[in-house]
Amino acid sequence: MPYGFLCGWWPKMNITELVSVGMMIFTPVITDIPEDKSASVECLALNMYHEARGQGSAGLLGVSSVVFNRVKDKRFPNTICGVIYQGPTRESWKTRQTPDPNDATFYPVKHRCQFSWYCDGRGDEPRDKKTYQRLLTIAKSIVYNTINFIDITDGATHYHADYVNPAWAETKTRTVEIEDHIFYRWEIGQKGGPVK
Repeated sequence: MPYGFLCGWWPKMNITELVSVGMMIFTPVITDIPEDKSASVECLALNMYHEARGQGSAGLLGVSSVVFNRVKDKRFPNTICGVIYQGPTRESWKTRQTPDPNDATFYPVKHRCQFSWYCDGRGDEPRDKKTYQRLLTIAKSIVYNTINFIDITDGATHYHADYVNPAWAETKTRTVEIEDHIFYRWEIGQKGGPVK
């Protein structure tokens, strides 16, 4: 703004108006900074990829519902990644030999995770990049609430493939079968729970 404009403009304002204008000019705008949920999106997309990539929308939503139901349940971790990566870990034999404890690297104990793909001993990097990109888009829509996400599992916190019969299934309430997964709700007072 040219100096002449300011000189002609300021004297025509009373003190209240001057203070208001000063506050508008010099007060930073406070906005809600959106939470960075990119890690949650990646965790959810990886879980959908490894658990249900060959299924339709219902299968993907069923698997994702279990993750969100666990996040809401106090018996499980309260983050998407925490739920997906839940399970015991063991320090690498390579870092156990170093004197600095900050060098420690931990890996999940094989076949002891909540979601088997995470600790099956195989790489977790998606090979089918096109499918993974599609699942990233779906996961982002779910995590950022840009689509209406409905729990089609009726509160399920567990599931397994229909070709296995885990012992824990007897202690849970069966809710629904979607494609090749059978879903269960872990009621208050029922035995069992997360793998230890």
